[in-house]
Amino acid sequence: MKIIAVIPARYASTRFPAKLMQDLGGKTVITRTYEAAVNTNLFDDVFVVTDSDVIFDEIVSHGGKAIMSQKEHESGSDRIAEAVENLEVDIVVNVQGDEPFIDKDSLEKVIEVFRNDLDKKIDLASLMREIKDEHEINNPNNVKVVVDQFGMALYFSRSVIPYPRDNNVGVRYFQHIGIYAFRKQALLDFYHLPMKSLEASEKLEQLRYLEFGKRIRMVETSHVSIGIDTPEDLERARKLL
Repeated sequence: MKIIAVIPARYASTRFPAKLMQDLGGKTVITRTYEAAVNTNLFDDVFVVTDSDVIFDEIVSHGGKAIMSQKEHESGSDRIAEAVENLEVDIVVNVQGDEPFIDKDSLEKVIEVFRNDLDKKIDLASLMREIKDEHEINNPNNVKVVVDQFGMALYFSRSVIPYPRDNNVGVRYFQHIGIYAFRKQALLDFYHLPMKSLEASEKLEQLRYLEFGKRIRMVETSHVSIGIDTPEDLERARKLL
């Protein structure tokens, strides 16, 4: 299998404009993320895909590979799909541009799903972590996922799922961690399929895959990702270097 990492990178950000171009220990956030992905040695190639000349030039000037988006896109999946449509590749891993502290073990877990899927029945793989704190469970910014006995995603929601009508049945709650690995065809199918009501309601692109019958294998992890969404996050990241 040929496996690549693609890092979707928008310059604009509602909460923290130009966050990917902020300095993080002498390098920009996006350069740190790109180099971290390369240094995992898990990928045959790594690309940044962006709508920004500034980010494109930043990656290329440091010897990296970047692809300019030709269209406006509503989601990271759309942006990645356009970028890989003409690439010879089997598995595409979506790495978040604002998470420079990449956890190699987590990436290995999602890739391993496809190495073991000899019948090619799985379209996507992603991560989830158990959450027990009531505030985390009820927070709509934490996307929850429920799975079947084989670890296949049944539904994703910003609401509490399952609803705790009975608290004594041993239910575990899982937060979806937004690292994805896709079969290329599943990604291209997504690109050409319309948004349906579930995705539109929850504003969760992974629901489009489920609504059209794609199979998503969830893998449990204990890793807590460190994303940079605010200036305060950036200050904490600087202290970690």
